[in-house]
Amino acid sequence: MSGPWFWGWGILWMVMITAFWLLILLVLVLAVRWLWQAGSGIRSVQPPEESAQEILKKRYARGEIGKEEFETKKRDLL
Repeated sequence: MSGPWFWGWGILWMVMITAFWLLILLVLVLAVRWLWQAGSGIRSVQPPEESAQEILKKRYARGEIGKEEFETKKRDLL
């Protein structure tokens, strides 16, 4: 039973087993990397707060304050 088909299946199984273990190794590396980043607090960094001028501009754009009040508050901030 050592014909040409036997060697073909043997090589195929070798490739499949190697691919399987490489996949397992990749999953382990990614899991360790994810746990390392989660533990170091990288994801817990908060975005910087908006400046007072940015808030004022947004309020003016939404129509919450008028042009005169906007200009007055803008001068106060500078």
